[in-house]
Amino acid sequence: MPLFRRRGETETAVPHEGFREWQPRLYAKLLVLAVTIAYVVGFVLENDKNVKVRFVFGSSRVSLIWLILLSLALGVLGGVLLSQLYRHRHRRH
Repeated sequence: MPLFRRRGETETAVPHEGFREWQPRLYAKLLVLAVTIAYVVGFVLENDKNVKVRFVFGSSRVSLIWLILLSLALGVLGGVLLSQLYRHRHRRH
């Protein structure tokens, strides 16, 4: 739709034919999203048991899902920091 029209110029309303077409990409994305959400919910429900975590100077009880997520976050953070250190060292040479 143009922002400016000449005087007397009218626009005919023609419905877009592609709007009602089968959109396989959209439905594939929705399916992947639904499966991912179902997997995450199942993952959380299966790992809700409490486990005992022993540290050097003590111990604690925590839900297994939080332990898994904390380990994942620490692994991602460690990987990012190591890759930045690697890039920094190889940039100097």
